[in-house]
Amino acid sequence: MKIKVLGASGAELPGYNPPSLLLNDRILFDAGSLTHVLDLKDQLKIGDIFVTHAHLDHITGIPFLAENVVFAKSKSPIRIFSIPPVIRAIKRHILNGSIWPDFTAIPNPRHPILNLIELKTGLPIRIRGYSITPYEVNHSVRAVGYLVEDRRKRRFFYTGDTGPSKDFWGRIEERQLNCLIIEVSFPNRMEKMAIETGHLTPRLLKRELSKIKRMPEKVFITHLKPKHAQAIKTELQKLRIKNLKLLRDEETIEI
Repeated sequence: MKIKVLGASGAELPGYNPPSLLLNDRILFDAGSLTHVLDLKDQLKIGDIFVTHAHLDHITGIPFLAENVVFAKSKSPIRIFSIPPVIRAIKRHILNGSIWPDFTAIPNPRHPILNLIELKTGLPIRIRGYSITPYEVNHSVRAVGYLVEDRRKRRFFYTGDTGPSKDFWGRIEERQLNCLIIEVSFPNRMEKMAIETGHLTPRLLKRELSKIKRMPEKVFITHLKPKHAQAIKTELQKLRIKNLKLLRDEETIEI
């Protein structure tokens, strides 16, 4: 599996792209960075978008992508997947004809640009040779992470935004992860804010990893707040976690 990191930042600033992970050029996980990173040719390759939650830094590319591909006559509808509260939020608050045109009915309801599809947590869906399963995580709004497995049984889990979880890890621990992509948004001194807003610090990350019986082969860190990035990096280094690495915008990783 090849993942291009379109964005791995916890905020948008020059040189910092919000979260987006592109799997084998076709499947996108979150859409915080999309149309300002990919040219139109590569945008047209995307057929499926899996959204972790409805916060703007994870969905902002969806309306712009819809506008960019609306006149591509051969383009099939782009499928947007997530749990019902996320799908409802996108439809009600973004694609509502006021904030943005409703591309679930453009150019016409029978052949729309966007197709919004609800998922059930814990229930896998098969897409383009992958099994993709949403699992609920602990954030300030309803949110999921995604377990992705290919035909060779290679697996990665992308948490999206999450804080400490009491029972989440038990749901996936029977499956050895080749890769874990997990957020760390704040430094240790901001632990109270992290917990209140559903995020992690390096110290909280270590506690979460201790809940996993079989450590993933690789652990990639995403969603650092730019203002606190250096402090977070220093604290992560002190943890001395084997095979831990920070994701970088526009790099490509192999799983």
